[in-house]
Amino acid sequence: MLQSLYRGLTSIAGPAVRLYLHRRRAAGKEDPQRQGERLGHASRPRPDGPLVWLHAASVGEANSILVLVDRLLERAPDLTVLLTTGTVTSAALMGRRLPERAIHQYVPVDLPDAAARFLDHWRPDLVLWIESEIWPNLLGAIRARRIPAALVNARISARSFARWRRAPGFIGGLLGTFRIALAQTDGDAERLRALGAGTVSCVGNLKFSAAPPPADPAQLDALRGAVAGRPLWLLSSSHPGEDEVAAAVHEALAADLPGLLTVVVPRHPHRGPDIAQALRARGLAVARRAEGALPGPQDAVYVADTMGELGLFYRLAPVVCMGGSFVNHGGQNPVEPAQLGCAVLYGPHMWNFAEITDRLEAAGGAMPLPDPADLAPNVRRLLTDEAERARVVAGAATVTEHNRRVVDRVLDVLAPLLDEAGVRRRADRPAA
Repeated sequence: MLQSLYRGLTSIAGPAVRLYLHRRRAAGKEDPQRQGERLGHASRPRPDGPLVWLHAASVGEANSILVLVDRLLERAPDLTVLLTTGTVTSAALMGRRLPERAIHQYVPVDLPDAAARFLDHWRPDLVLWIESEIWPNLLGAIRARRIPAALVNARISARSFARWRRAPGFIGGLLGTFRIALAQTDGDAERLRALGAGTVSCVGNLKFSAAPPPADPAQLDALRGAVAGRPLWLLSSSHPGEDEVAAAVHEALAADLPGLLTVVVPRHPHRGPDIAQALRARGLAVARRAEGALPGPQDAVYVADTMGELGLFYRLAPVVCMGGSFVNHGGQNPVEPAQLGCAVLYGPHMWNFAEITDRLEAAGGAMPLPDPADLAPNVRRLLTDEAERARVVAGAATVTEHNRRVVDRVLDVLAPLLDEAGVRRRADRPAA
């Protein structure tokens, strides 16, 4: 009943949704050149052969499945992968990082006609839905067309679980779209079963299998030359309210650590000018990467307000604090800096990565901090005590190495659906 009500309401919501998209476009949150994709109008033809559609909400989810995209393409030389996301930043990043035979499109808004146009054009042979986005019309259209589908790297927070339990028939029907659900943790698996998902298993978190973010060698050499000999730490993927925390850390440590450089990479690069202005108002010398500057000897803070360059700064900074963890956001992915040999710290709000942080902390591979006031002394400790820093880095390495084969387990479980969709290994194909 709720599914029919939702479909009916969204069927008449087209004008309101178009106005919403227009306002987002005016705010820079939609791509004006590709607005049609959000209404299900494809901007590219469908290639011949089997096509697997993967949907990931934004940057973090998309990055985590690039390794799965690569492995799918290796499995079948005639396969095309279609990856959809919903944000401008993720589209820009995927435009640079997707391999040949992988296509990016914006996910259509959840209107019945947009979902139908999208599926009529792309005709996916298999759908892999990543993590936890639930769009009733899209999932209903997939189910109505009997397209094989799986929920991969699934995550259902306790908050979402409590909300969905109020509508068990609705969520149960939506989860019934997926023949297989692969949960990140045992807790996620239990919640998915309780909500009505069918075949559920836990094979681990794909973020452990993701390759570290890349770095341009020439740019890395230039940065290393610019900061040579300086103590340096990084606040990664900062959110509003955390840039001031980084400034306070710098002010607390600068006298004890001559030449200290604090690097701030905002989660949303468009905040760069505002961050720089706020830090300069505190008397700090600031350089911005978006302006083409390298950090100079006089600069206290380097605001790296560009897209897709975290790999540079994880290779540059021995100590990294994860943003989104000192505000009620849920943190950012600590696996990437851990893979690249950084000593990782974070605040109390890491609930989006609870399973990962539990494993890191159990191995001594990360430092959780209960309060922003704890950040300065622990950054000092890790920058000045090489043995302590090495201990944290080694603990993280045991966790990332042990779990890097998650993608193999994912592919093993998905194998029957891949075969059904015609995504067969070269060796499995009949002779011509």
